[in-house]
Formats: sequence, C-alpha cells, structure tokens
Amino acid sequence: MWLVNIIGKPSVEYGIPFPVMARASMGIRGANFPAIVRAIVAIFWYGAQTYFASTAVSLLLNSLIGSTGSGAEFLGMDAISWVSFLIVWAFQIWLFWNGIEWITKFLNFAGPFVYIVMIILAGVIWMKAGSGLFSEIGNIFKGTGSYEGGSFSAFVAIVGTMIAYFAAVVINYGDFSRFVKSQDDMKKGNLVGLPLNIAFFSLIALIVTAGTVVIWGETLTNPTDIIERVDSLPLTILAALMFFAATVGINLVAKFIPPAYDLANLMPSKINFRIGGLITSGFALIVGGLWVSAISQIGIFNFVNTLGAILAPVYGIMIVDYYMIKNGKLDIQALFSADPSGEYFYDNGWNKKAMFAFALTGIFSVATVWVPALEALSGFAWVIGAALGAAIYYMIMKK
Repeated sequence: MWLVNIIGKPSVEYGIPFPVMARASMGIRGANFPAIVRAIVAIFWYGAQTYFASTAVSLLLNSLIGSTGSGAEFLGMDAISWVSFLIVWAFQIWLFWNGIEWITKFLNFAGPFVYIVMIILAGVIWMKAGSGLFSEIGNIFKGTGSYEGGSFSAFVAIVGTMIAYFAAVVINYGDFSRFVKSQDDMKKGNLVGLPLNIAFFSLIALIVTAGTVVIWGETLTNPTDIIERVDSLPLTILAALMFFAATVGINLVAKFIPPAYDLANLMPSKINFRIGGLITSGFALIVGGLWVSAISQIGIFNFVNTLGAILAPVYGIMIVDYYMIKNGKLDIQALFSADPSGEYFYDNGWNKKAMFAFALTGIFSVATVWVPALEALSGFAWVIGAALGAAIYYMIMKK
C-alpha cells in the first residue's frame, strides 16, 4: 500500500500515466526502455491469463451440456476450449473498446461477485465440516507444518511472495491513480483494497482450506478441485463465473491497460490507447492460443521473471527523482516536448546517469532469478533492487 501510494501521487497531481512519469527521470526517449520491458511482460501474461480465464468458460459450457470435454484437438485444445478462449478474448476487446468507464463497471461487479461466491463456498464447507473446522484452523495457527526453518520462515516466505505478486502492478500504478480525484481518495481506496481486503479474503480462504482437511482428509487450495468434490451443478456454474470474472478483472488491470499505454508512448502520433490495446490483443491471441501446446512446455518463466526483475531499479529511480531530486515538482509541458533544450531531454533524450544506476542495480535483480545462491532472496529481490537503484541514482545525481 505504501509503495503504490508514493508512486501514485504524481499521477494523481499531474494526470500522467507511468510511461510519461518515467520521462522525468529516464529522459524523453530513455523512458521507452522500461515502458517496453513492462509491455512485453504484460502482453505475455495477458495472453496466458486469457487462456486461464477461458478454462472457466469451458468448465461452464461442459457442465451445462454434460460434456466431458474430450474430442479432436488442435494445438492441445478441443472445440469447446477454443470457443471458450475466443469468447474471453473477444469479450476483453469489447470491454476495453468501450473505455475505462466500462472496465471500472466490470471491476465493480467482479469484486463483490467473487466475494459472494467465496462466502457461499465457505458456508457450504463450514456446514459439511462441522465443529472439526475450528480445531483444524487452530492447527494451522499453531504453525505445525513442515516448512524448513519453522513458522517464522514460512511467514517471511509468504510476505516475499505477496511482494513479488504485486511488484508488476506497483511500478505502473500511475496508469490508474491518474483517474483518482485526490490523494485522500487514492489512499482510502488502497487501504480498503489492499490490507483490509487481503485480510478478509485470507480469512475466507483459511476457512475453506481448513474445511477441506476435515471433510476429505487432504489440503485443497484450488477452488476448482473443491467445487468438483462438492459435486453441485449450481455451485459449479457460480464458481465458473467467479473464476472468469476474477481472472478477466486482474487481466485487464495488471496485463492489458499497462501495455496499451506503453505502446502508445512509443509513437504517440500513430498509436493511441485503443490501437495499443488492439496490438496487445493480437499478441495475446498468439500467446494464449499456443499456451497449451507450446509456450507452457518450453520453460520460459525465467525469461519473463528476468524482465520483471529488470523493472525493480526503475521504481526506485523514479521515486528518488520525483521526491528528492525534483522535490515533487514537474514541468508538465516539458514531459511532452522533444525540444533539445527541454528539462527532461538530458543527453539526446536519455538520462545517462539514470541508465547507469539502472544497469548497475539490474545485475543484482537479474541474478536473483538465475543464481541459485540468491534464490532465497527472490521474493524480496524487487524491494532490494528498487532500494539499491534509488540509493545509487541519488548519489550520482546529487554529485
């Protein structure tokens, strides 16, 4: 919450998205580099998440028609899977084409709907588990698991996982905070949406997970697996719709809007937000369509994680530049000017000091992905990379 609040402030004040904000520290042309890296990561996962969302539609269709989903396959998917995939792909295009207001409306529907279904699922599990539920919840809180290093190490690992999960959205949070009316509104929204929301949702997940141990004697964490065990058509339909709404909602926020802005930043005179979105959707069709048969089989997660690690120092550089170098003041006209005498043109459009700080720190961030000895830091690599990038940039710029 703290990370998004401080990166979101300049976008609230000046109404600018992440790629434009990056120009102040990286240079008018230098900002294209982090923007493109963020776009590549987002486009890749947008395609993958489109496929994952389509599995919910496929589950829904198979449940309604009583099909097992078997049959002739093309690129690893049968006819229903392909129809489901194209439905989700087209739905997301339709949603974004209607503008940010329609995306907001969908998110305002998806959030409460997911909660309603999860609460219903928790209620069903609670009734089936009975009094044994509280005993199992107590066992979980005792920390009697087999995680190496004990319960404290397990807690630290979870914190690292949460940070890594949100890292991709943190850096371009300005893409969304630019629409907020005031700093107070942004902070209130983040308070409700992050710590309070996660605490409540985790409580529901805890009840459901503990209940599966009581009922079936094993820990089930995948909602789809739980729904199959409950064996209820109405609940299956609700769960499929929930999974679809949740996945599409996250896809639009974290994987679609960022690359649309990033691509528009490359050539503002030729690519606007809509065209950037269409380009994103085109690549997503390829990634999602080939996900089962090829992409998921060739082990490219380290490649994508490497690109994500590269962005960590950029966050630190942007924060230090805005708050400590420029004292919270930006020249909005200069951000949109390619005049060589402009404040943010630096050296032919590139801030070489920022690029040096970025390159030096990026080595460490990337090493956490590839060097086994640093694997333990992988969850906190983003935070460490951002802090190092901030420190090195500050020393160079002040000097």
